[in-house]
Amino acid sequence: MSTSTLAPSSSGRGTLPREGTAPRRTRVLALPEARWALAALVLFLAALSLHLASAPAWTWGPLYALTYGAGGWEPGWAGLLALRDKVLDVDLLMVLAALGAAAIGQAMDGALLIVIFATSGALEALATARTADSVRGLLDLAPVTATRLTAAGEGERVAVEALNVGDTILVRPGERLGADGRVLDGASDVDQATITGEPLPVAKAEGNEVFAGTLNGTGVLRVRVGRDASDSVIARIVRMVEEASGTKAPTQLFIEKVEQRYSLGMVAATLAVFLVPLAFGAALSGSLLRAMTFMIVASPCAVVLATMPPLLSAIANAGRHGVLVKSAVVMERLGETDAVALDKTGTLTEGTPRLTDIRPLTGSGLDETELLTLAAAAEHPSEHPLARAVVEAARDRGLALPDAQEFTSAPGVGITATVGGREITAGAPARLLAGARADDALSARAAAVARELEDGGRTAVVVTVDGVPAGLLGIADRLRADAGASVSGLTDLVGSAPLLVTGDNPRAAARLAAEAGIDDVRAALLPEHKVAAVQELQESGRKVLFVGDGVNDAPALAAAHTGIAMGRAGSDLALEAADAVVVRDELRTVPSVIALSRRARRLVVQNLVIAGVFIAGLVAWDLIGTLPLPLGVAGHEGSTVIVGLNGLRLLRESAWQRAAG
Repeated sequence: MSTSTLAPSSSGRGTLPREGTAPRRTRVLALPEARWALAALVLFLAALSLHLASAPAWTWGPLYALTYGAGGWEPGWAGLLALRDKVLDVDLLMVLAALGAAAIGQAMDGALLIVIFATSGALEALATARTADSVRGLLDLAPVTATRLTAAGEGERVAVEALNVGDTILVRPGERLGADGRVLDGASDVDQATITGEPLPVAKAEGNEVFAGTLNGTGVLRVRVGRDASDSVIARIVRMVEEASGTKAPTQLFIEKVEQRYSLGMVAATLAVFLVPLAFGAALSGSLLRAMTFMIVASPCAVVLATMPPLLSAIANAGRHGVLVKSAVVMERLGETDAVALDKTGTLTEGTPRLTDIRPLTGSGLDETELLTLAAAAEHPSEHPLARAVVEAARDRGLALPDAQEFTSAPGVGITATVGGREITAGAPARLLAGARADDALSARAAAVARELEDGGRTAVVVTVDGVPAGLLGIADRLRADAGASVSGLTDLVGSAPLLVTGDNPRAAARLAAEAGIDDVRAALLPEHKVAAVQELQESGRKVLFVGDGVNDAPALAAAHTGIAMGRAGSDLALEAADAVVVRDELRTVPSVIALSRRARRLVVQNLVIAGVFIAGLVAWDLIGTLPLPLGVAGHEGSTVIVGLNGLRLLRESAWQRAAG
């Protein structure tokens, strides 16, 4: 089937749905390819039922004919148009082979070929349409309007396209930023996971860079616009996905690589088998029968089935185990992987911050349980991810949390609450330790513990009681339970350890990479830097598999030779840009599906050899001797059945178990 590419999105943002509305998704039956494939399948099943029930031919014959028309007119018409450009493609040849099968009474076999090709075309069209939908919907992350401050300091709502570099915008709590820029005034925590993939909101204050489409926390920010809307980071993500999807050249299946030579050779040979004997005085009926037999035995039905059943069986088996592979071409490409790049947050890790350390300070009078109880009680009213991690840890330990009063939150600093008559503060060590009412030695010990936690890749939270440092908590994202085994499996398959690419800070990335067994780490990357890392590997001749989950991973997923998205928390764009999706979020299935793809590729080679031997033997018999037409049909159909059954071996559970072994 011909490969279509992602159509560029509409240039006018005013045509997009407003923020908060669901992006429009193309319905399956809205695609003509899907409607024709469904019609062909329904007609085929009806005809097959009647045929197997030994009903009269007049009941199932017209249904087979309609199957040919519904599923074959589009590839047939496309093939005729290709002939206008002097190209004979395999789709047209398949239609002719199906018609040839019908002409000698093998209508069911020809109809089955038609249904297979029609279904493949429908799946390809759906994948392309859904990717285009998701790219257009990405721009909904950025608001349609923003509050621009006038020279008099008054706010006015304007379309983001009307913002100019140098304008100042006001961003209220809970709003999405309308433009890339730098903070002029204010402090807040900004969730920028859509851009950098960082699992935690980032404290923003004067001078810090912010991005369009990111979500403001509880503070108010005044931001100076630094880029036009068309040049924002999120707009560049859209363009990169479109460009990569449009230029990526997937590896063609083997039969497509030899399509022209085989097709032209078969047509020329059939004509020669018919005309040459006539030129030497042979009878017309005998020459026609020999040529017809030649066309049947030389038909590429077995060659086509040599390719599709192993790949489709592998797709079905992978799907049963939680890996959705979008096409047979993708399944073939997965086996070519010789380098792997992994995102961190949500891919190598769980993507949720967890409490890792409880460090009460000597002299505070608190043990670990008491420190966690006070901190969790004070953090309980907060919605910050760090606060949720502390509260969840207390609940996991079955701690009873006292009520907190007078709760306040200061963006970028921390929270304060009264618990049991004592003032509890939890927040950033750099801010809270500077104002702690304690002797220098206690503050110094707290600062040393904070540095130790941060050097280990954790986020440090200092807890003070009545202004005196009482202890520190360490919070970090956690590796998936199967991360180490998955990295080891990928290393064994491709011959080198995966590359870790992440927008998170270098220390956290290095710590997690070391735990997982990864040496090559590239941290603090924006989406375009991830693409550059993938392209660097590909320019050295590697076939790169990229595994990610976020919007910020979508360009790299599209640019890589093959992309796999983690499905449970994956963004819509990542899921559509990827070639495959791990539905159950089990990272260990990634090496398994690569191994399954390689086995499918080996079966394809086996089937091509089987098909080639049968075709060569039957053709030689027909040319050298006299091959009876029934025997030629039996040999041709027999090879097709053998090849098909061999490919279906990958449907068995044992095939996945061996791949996962």
